[in-house]
Parts: sequence; C-alpha cells; structure tokens
Amino acid sequence: MFSIIVPAFNEGEHIFDNLKKIAEAVERFTDDYEVIAVNDGSRDDTGAEIARAARENTHIVDAGYEVNRGKGGAIKQGISVCRGDQVGFIDADLDIPANLIEPYYKAMLEENADIVIGSKMHRDSRLEYPPARKFVSFCYYIMLKVLFGLNCHDTQTGLKIYRGDLIRRVAPVQRIKGYAFDIEMIALSCSDGAKLIEMPVELNFTRGESFGRIKFRDVLKMFTDTFKIWWNLRVRKNYSI
Repeated sequence: MFSIIVPAFNEGEHIFDNLKKIAEAVERFTDDYEVIAVNDGSRDDTGAEIARAARENTHIVDAGYEVNRGKGGAIKQGISVCRGDQVGFIDADLDIPANLIEPYYKAMLEENADIVIGSKMHRDSRLEYPPARKFVSFCYYIMLKVLFGLNCHDTQTGLKIYRGDLIRRVAPVQRIKGYAFDIEMIALSCSDGAKLIEMPVELNFTRGESFGRIKFRDVLKMFTDTFKIWWNLRVRKNYSI
C-alpha cells in the first residue's frame, strides 16, 4: 500500500478539489493507496470539506483534530494512522503539483532509496518562487551543510516520500512540531543510515505575499529549532531511534 499524508490548515476553499487531484494522481500508478487528510485545527471549513471528500472517495481518510499542532504535529498524526509500505506527504495547497508523486514513487523503487525529497536547487527544477524565499532557502542550506553535512540541498520542499517502516520508527522520537520538523526527520533518518535521493520540483507559488503564511518569527524559530536538533543529535546524542 502507498500512503500520502496531506496536512491542512485553513485550506477550506481548495482542500476538497485538491484531495481529489491527489487521489487521481496516485490512482495512475496504484489502486492500493490511502490519502490521509489531516485538518490541523483549522478555523474555517477545512474539516467539513475533508469529511465531504472522504464520503465521496473511500481512499481518502479523515484524520483531523480540533486544536492546532503545527505542520509537524499534523504529519505525525498522519503517520500514526497510515498503513503504507511507502509513506509520502504533500502540502495541501499543491504549490507542488500532485502529478510529481508518481515519478518520486517510481524513483524510490528503482533506486532502492529510503527517502525521496523534492529539491528547489535541483538543476531540472522549474520554479516560480519569490526572491526573498530563495535567499532564505539558500541560507538554510548553508546552515544545514555546516551543522549536519547532509547530502541534500533542500529539506523544506513540500513533497517527500519515506520508506514506511523507517518513518514509523523515526516519527515517535521527534520533538519539533514547526517548520524544522522536516530537517529533524531527515537528520534522524540519515543518522540511521537511510539512503536519500533528490528529485526536481515544479513549484508555482500561489500565496500573495513572499512568505505566504510564514512570518518572520516562524523563520527565526525554524533556525533556532534547527540548532536545537543539531545540539541534541550531534552533541548530547540523546535521540533514541
């Protein structure tokens, strides 16, 4: 089985149609799948729209809750209920199109990879992306290279696929719920010997502002949380997978 987790916060306007698009994209390569939609305590009708989609398509699983936990918390909720041998997650706004799920899934199988992630810095990526976000992404890449020495260029792009047993082993020990959740998961997985490959992305930024919903305090917290991950993983060595 293949599982794809869709964390959603205040996406009521688009989530019903986007869940249908995700399901249709996955159905092109397998009929054994589940789309796990997680309403992350939204204040709009996201929860009702997810429930409507789940009624129309039995492959869509409504796994939401009432109190906001952040993107990391939403993904952990999806992981706790997923059944897939491969488990992915994709942003609910589909800035990254759902049709990329298939080539990522096939690359994982063909290259016997444990993790497949999208990278805005891949030479074949096609981006419509604000310059300010490009600058922050590059600064974050430098920070990750210095702290973790990871063999990847971009950890924040919103489409990733993990081997199911790996992600279910790593997620319970994670401590970060915000935007640094991704780097924590990647760093822990790679410290466990996981093979990671990067894939190109097509990114069409749909938010009106340069950072969309991400505020300066969110960016600052992502950097400070990343340092905490490094400290606990590489210095104190107090993660236990």
